[in-house]
Amino acid sequence: MILDYATLKLCWFFIIGVLLIGFAITGGSDLGVSALLAPMGKNDSERRVILNSIGPAWEGNQVWFILTVGAIFAAWPFAYAAIFSSLYFLFFLLLIPLILRPPGLDYRSKLKNSTWRTFWDYSLFFSGFLPIFLFGVMIGNLFLGIPFYYDDTLLPHATQAFFSLFTPYTLLLGTVCASALLLQGVLFLQSKTEYVLCQRAKCIAQILGSLFIITFPIAWYWTLYDIPGFAIISMPASNTSMTPVAKEVIHAIGLWQTQYKTFSVGYFIPVIPLFSTLIAILFSTFNCAKLALFSSSLAIAALMITWGFTLFPFILPSSTIPSHSLTLWDATSSPLTLSWMLGVTILFLPIVLCYTLWAFRVMRGKVTEASITEKNHSY
Repeated sequence: MILDYATLKLCWFFIIGVLLIGFAITGGSDLGVSALLAPMGKNDSERRVILNSIGPAWEGNQVWFILTVGAIFAAWPFAYAAIFSSLYFLFFLLLIPLILRPPGLDYRSKLKNSTWRTFWDYSLFFSGFLPIFLFGVMIGNLFLGIPFYYDDTLLPHATQAFFSLFTPYTLLLGTVCASALLLQGVLFLQSKTEYVLCQRAKCIAQILGSLFIITFPIAWYWTLYDIPGFAIISMPASNTSMTPVAKEVIHAIGLWQTQYKTFSVGYFIPVIPLFSTLIAILFSTFNCAKLALFSSSLAIAALMITWGFTLFPFILPSSTIPSHSLTLWDATSSPLTLSWMLGVTILFLPIVLCYTLWAFRVMRGKVTEASITEKNHSY
């Protein structure tokens, strides 16, 4: 084994972070567009243009989501078991709109009946907005801690009621996430459309960007200074196998500042999403949609890095028994599993990246009503 166990654990923390960023940037754009379908499209022709802007790419974007879930299952089996049992109903609520997306996109334009199309239009709005909002709610609950614990056989037990997942703090995190991904979607739409839709997208981008610039600093300050955080005070050697209950964790206000106090450069990371979003708004205002989209993508990546940096090394904190929290040190698979997975990832992740870039290059260009009629698109 070339890398030691501790290094492998760190590698997989960063790899899963990269996969989450990839999904947020690519999947966030088409989820954002879906959420904007009803409010932005004022008639059937405009809505068909909006749908065809993401039509060729949305299925490929979901690859990042599948890769992320698969990687968590293989690399962090303890976390996979605990999070899906603790947040079972929240994930179920998340799956409902995701299930509605494929039939909405595939069948919406099969009939010309206005009632039929309106039903699918609002289903697609629901299937776009709810997931990106719930992603933020999930992140908020990670910072608050998930009420779960392990019994003597290391079986996780959840103790949280469904409605307790929705608090002012988690709803604020949901707003931060939704505004960032909706901005990504509207800028993607601005880059793919012309005339009225393009101008409408530009106006909405300014509103969404401003909302993110207002809400994100509030959420960041609230996280660091007003909610109880988690910190490890003792644990076995990071290079060894350990159980999730073999460490000691404290839970108190201000502990989410631990990483920032250790690495003061971390205070500059949250500035990046704010600055990038501001630049994205400016580029959008001057009709530089592709540069605006790039800046928005950078803001999303920096936002995810901010969350990961603040949580490190925690993956799934436990508010019931803090010492049962899951971290990258004790939630991982065996060294052999991580080594084989790392080799496969090094081989195939660049292929996925290259294919994604190639697909977007092939499908570049504007979508217009004329092109839809001419090519007989089905969306």
